[in-house]
Amino acid sequence: MRDPFSDNQQNFVSVKTIDVLGTALVPTTYAEFASYCEQLAKQEGTWVVNMTNTQVVTMRRHSAEFRKLTDNVDFFIPDGMPLIWCLNRRGANLRDRVYGPTFMRKVLQDSSGFTHYLLGGSDQTGSELRRRFSDAKFIGAFHGNSNKEGVLEGDAEHNVVEEINRLSPDFIWIGLGTPKQDWWIYRHKSQIKRGVILAVGFAFDVNAGAKKDAPLWMQRNGLTWVFRLATEPRRLLGRYLKYNTLFLYYLVREKFGI
Repeated sequence: MRDPFSDNQQNFVSVKTIDVLGTALVPTTYAEFASYCEQLAKQEGTWVVNMTNTQVVTMRRHSAEFRKLTDNVDFFIPDGMPLIWCLNRRGANLRDRVYGPTFMRKVLQDSSGFTHYLLGGSDQTGSELRRRFSDAKFIGAFHGNSNKEGVLEGDAEHNVVEEINRLSPDFIWIGLGTPKQDWWIYRHKSQIKRGVILAVGFAFDVNAGAKKDAPLWMQRNGLTWVFRLATEPRRLLGRYLKYNTLFLYYLVREKFGI
């Protein structure tokens, strides 16, 4: 696959993308995009990366409000295998997705010299992440609660932004889940002076060992959602039923030009 970043060493926004249901996905690999994020972290400005699954793509197609929330995202990275299949039908020739938990793990293991801030998860999750990735340089964190629109509890909504700007981390990991993390980024991207903001949701719990991830064979075959549904049926059944169905519906409509 051609490197989507090879022609853009001086332009860190315009990269090759392929449209899937109205979302411009970046056809890339773990190593390729990790390297690109390290380049971004050395630049001035703030960049938002969304690890994008079929739910995010479907919500952007289905909800004008959610599309507005995520219009300030700079890079939609395909996190789900169904998206890879869609991209490959358009000539991307990708072998794998860029899965949020795996991407986070690779960056924390390999990004020596870069600094990290954690926003989301519990205190226990944060402590376990720092223990498991002891070579990563964590310089700050907030592990409190937020409401359904991603507003952090108490004074944290204001104080966290101040702390991020004071500490100036290279990577700001947001694990509030969709759509909470999208609301938070929508409100605060313009207030954050620099750094790469990564919306990774479930990645906090997986990498801290708080929740199990699907076996690799299920991941490769696009069945991660089946595993997660089996482990959290009450929380996820309604979500998956709605958005998986809508995703297929919109694909069919697009195919037949409806």
